[in-house]
Amino acid sequence: MGNKNTQSSVAWPGELFQVLKGANIRQVAYVPDAGHSRLIELCQADQQIKAVPLTTEEEGVAQLAGAWLGGERGALLMQSSGAGNCINMLAMASECRFPMLMLVTMRGEWGEFNPWQIPMGQNVQRVLEAIGVIVHQVDEAARVAETVNAAARLAFDTSRMVAVIISQRIIGFKDWNATQGTP
Repeated sequence: MGNKNTQSSVAWPGELFQVLKGANIRQVAYVPDAGHSRLIELCQADQQIKAVPLTTEEEGVAQLAGAWLGGERGALLMQSSGAGNCINMLAMASECRFPMLMLVTMRGEWGEFNPWQIPMGQNVQRVLEAIGVIVHQVDEAARVAETVNAAARLAFDTSRMVAVIISQRIIGFKDWNATQGTP
């Protein structure tokens, strides 16, 4: 198997999608990511949500700033390695005080095989907090929806930047041998 996952429930992407709908999210900006793949599919299939693919995560900050100024709520989906890409752009969200909801799937922690993922994976929370982002971590699939619901309320009710870090334990980890076809 290419993805070893210890979670007993794979329902969290669907539950998370319902939270986004309940929070009146109309735009979801994302860089394609295996950890968010099911959530992205659900957003793409929904007629009320604009699913906007990005080439880099910092484009998502600008996308969601425009969405907010145009009267729509949005969420930025990214992998932990992408969090470092948008730090400079988050200064705009901080200075202009508009809400920013970020859902970050983790790499570089539990079961990681790729050494390039480790530096940002081990520091994503500290890096985001250093720029003023309020960070909530979740490491149980059953708590993803409630955590994102609380984060969305915090972000949109108080015009703050809020990130939910979704643990690698929830999304699973890649098996290097399986990706290389090695026994």
